[in-house]
Amino acid sequence: MKILIVDDDPLVRESLKLLLSKKEDMTVIGTSENGLIAINTMKEMKSSQVNSPDVVLMDIQMPEMDGIEATGLIKKEFPETRVMMLTTFKDEHSIRRSLLAGAEGYLIKSTEVSNMAVKIRALFTGTVVMDQKALEELTKPKTEVFGGLTPREQDIVRLVGEGFSNKEISKHLFISEGTVRNNLSVILEKMNLRDRTQLAILYLKK
Repeated sequence: MKILIVDDDPLVRESLKLLLSKKEDMTVIGTSENGLIAINTMKEMKSSQVNSPDVVLMDIQMPEMDGIEATGLIKKEFPETRVMMLTTFKDEHSIRRSLLAGAEGYLIKSTEVSNMAVKIRALFTGTVVMDQKALEELTKPKTEVFGGLTPREQDIVRLVGEGFSNKEISKHLFISEGTVRNNLSVILEKMNLRDRTQLAILYLKK
């Protein structure tokens, strides 16, 4: 897994690079001090026929171009690259703006590196990853968005939004995994969504 680290604090950049590079399945292919440099770096990689990073760890507040603006541009030009916001900001506004820009993950910088590595791997495999503190800002009643769903379907939506797997949902709701899958198919059809990632992002945005 190829990772690009974007942060205006050189200590953060180098510390993350050192710690993540120790993971056998992770390679830090570059660091950038702001969003503009990150985008230019990725464009240079593309023009040199070097593979783009699989995951970008993105700070929010940076000079020249902040992480949210950079995330939006990266997702337009490099849609296969997944973006994890890594920041000190825990306010709802920052979280929602990041998700609207296209970020698939949101972690607080105080996260332990071992746990961060687990979250990065989950993000890489297609899971929407949210810090627990960020979730607390977002997981409020959303009946106006999902009002057309049954109570059971709304429970499943909430658990998908909180990052639960089908197996975990089945245990939590005391139903079979097959029932979870069937309910998810119905939910996606009702909401006109392609997959559970879109469902989770919709839940977290609203």
